[in-house]
Amino acid sequence: MNFEFSEKQQAFLKEVQDFIEVHRDPEVMDVTRENMAQLVDTPKRRAFMKKLGEQGWLGMTWPKEYGGGEGEGVYEFLLNEALARVGAPQIGKGVGIIGKTLIRHGSEKLKREFLPKILVNDVEFAVGYSEPQAGSDAAAMQLKAEYDPARKGWVLNGQKIFTTSAHFADWNWVGARTDPDQPKHKGISLFLMRMDQPGLEVQRMPTLGDEITNQVFFNDCFVDEEYMVGERGKGFQYISEALDLERFTMFTYAPIEQRLEVLQAYVRSAERDGEPLKDDPIIRSKIAQLTAQAEAARCLGLRFLSTSMAGGAAPTVQSSQYKLFATEFSKRLANESVNIAGPGGQLRVHTEEGPMAGRSEMTYRYTVIDTVGGGASEIQKNIIARRGLGLPKNF
Repeated sequence: MNFEFSEKQQAFLKEVQDFIEVHRDPEVMDVTRENMAQLVDTPKRRAFMKKLGEQGWLGMTWPKEYGGGEGEGVYEFLLNEALARVGAPQIGKGVGIIGKTLIRHGSEKLKREFLPKILVNDVEFAVGYSEPQAGSDAAAMQLKAEYDPARKGWVLNGQKIFTTSAHFADWNWVGARTDPDQPKHKGISLFLMRMDQPGLEVQRMPTLGDEITNQVFFNDCFVDEEYMVGERGKGFQYISEALDLERFTMFTYAPIEQRLEVLQAYVRSAERDGEPLKDDPIIRSKIAQLTAQAEAARCLGLRFLSTSMAGGAAPTVQSSQYKLFATEFSKRLANESVNIAGPGGQLRVHTEEGPMAGRSEMTYRYTVIDTVGGGASEIQKNIIARRGLGLPKNF
């Protein structure tokens, strides 16, 4: 595979970088949020996303019949990486998870209702997969959906957990079990439900990384049958397709690279006991290892991009390989940053007199979240073992 970008692709990246400079705003772009800017809901953040829509960048890979540009996926990749590098919100789950799934499987009604809004960032979504007893195993979800023929719709009862954005979203993209007698992978359906639906309760959950996630409770929540996405019982198939995309786009490489550069700059200039850190053989060895592992993460990401652009079946294994390696490496990088910084590495972020201005402390807390979101590392290992190596389920 070719690891270099074409002149046209590099020109697009320059266009994105120029756009970022024109619209640079510390309230919208903050690298210390560690790739979580899309979880912030402020008027400035929404305005910034609308400007991305005005550029035609939110649906650049969508078919033209739905308002897209039919561009190659590499341009979406370049856009997301450039945004992530400066801590800006990225194109998000509306464009990727919801939009692309609706294009493939949604009814014409759902396409007409939601796709135009997504293209101009006029709607926010929460994604409801995880449950207290299911965790990262989406096929084990138990949220119950029962059909009500009198009302021509579904009644949902149960609970979701770790539902990002539910505290400000307009719609809930939620999986529920419609066919309890079917095998667990075949009895799930997808729905779109308004977040102000009667019986829906959202409880905020502060996280270790200073962000907000949520528990969502469904108490006889009604969904019109027209808001089922695709075919009944095929929800897990749709979720799996979307998760391949999420594992790649939601865990961008650029913030990892940026944090490594911060650590390298600190080591080049810092001293300990009057001796330059950069001359310490143990520190030099650690930096060399981290730099090599960072390059491996970058190449795994590019391999996924290359495979996905080649067409055919979704590159599920490559997606899991990238997600597993990149997020676990990100955590190792955070750990080493705290260790190399010494006692000062525990000072809170934005402590200017601290090593790396307290960046390592924030990174240490945030990176734990990345190894769980989009499917925990154990789930990624299972996917690689079964689908990549052909190992039996109970090996």
